[in-house]
Amino acid sequence: MTGFGRAEQTVGDKTYLVEIKALNGKQFELQLKLPALLRPYEFDIRNALQENLIRGTIDCFVMIKQNGAAKPVVINTDLIKAYYSQIDSLATELNIDTNSVLSALLRLPEVVTPSVEVIADSEFSQFMSVLETALKELNAHRMEEGISLEKDLAQRIANIREQEEAILVFEPKREVRIREEINQLLEKHVGQENIDKNRLEQELIYYMEKIDIHEEQIRLRQHCEYFNDILRSDDPSKGKKLSFVLQEIGREINTTGSKAYDADIQKCVVMMKDELEKAKEQVLNLL
Repeated sequence: MTGFGRAEQTVGDKTYLVEIKALNGKQFELQLKLPALLRPYEFDIRNALQENLIRGTIDCFVMIKQNGAAKPVVINTDLIKAYYSQIDSLATELNIDTNSVLSALLRLPEVVTPSVEVIADSEFSQFMSVLETALKELNAHRMEEGISLEKDLAQRIANIREQEEAILVFEPKREVRIREEINQLLEKHVGQENIDKNRLEQELIYYMEKIDIHEEQIRLRQHCEYFNDILRSDDPSKGKKLSFVLQEIGREINTTGSKAYDADIQKCVVMMKDELEKAKEQVLNLL
């Protein structure tokens, strides 16, 4: 499910900024960008994101602005003294002025390096409260999207049930038609007087049992009811369960289509398949 969350808060001499973007995805995939101050806590941050977001493609950006007397860099004074000592000896030998040498020394390798300072545990707790605020905002967006998805999926299942009820209307006519067609075929090729009525009735019963779709319709109805039960449940990660139930619904629809031998029922099957594919696409957006 998609969503966006942002939180910013100033605590002491630091301002924490957290931005989280979530896109649909089957697994939990995280792109995490952290400043050096938070690197030791990366594992804890990743765990917090996964526990709260569960699934999706996540992009999390964290920035720390250091205010006041913060020290984002460190000057290696021992190294700069060693550089200056050699430069001063060379300048004396060559009679060169060293008054403006400091700016050049600061540009030499490893003289100025990023600070390796890390925040204390107490400051990390303050940062986590900012992270939680961003996560709540993102999940609020997800909740709004989920309400719309729930309505759409419920309507798709209702449409499938509507077509299933239409099949029940066509089913008795189908049986009568198939019996009449078999009788006409036998009369044409065998002759009415040569038909063994008892044998014919046995074969008709056997054939009608093979193409009977009553059990498929019962299971289809049960799967649809189960789908709606899961959809209304409080399970926070119901997407995979709903996907499995849709597979079962599809199996019953396909079997109904293969046994139908009726144009009207086939039309209903096509309509159900169309609704099923739309439901499958929407379920991918759920957790």
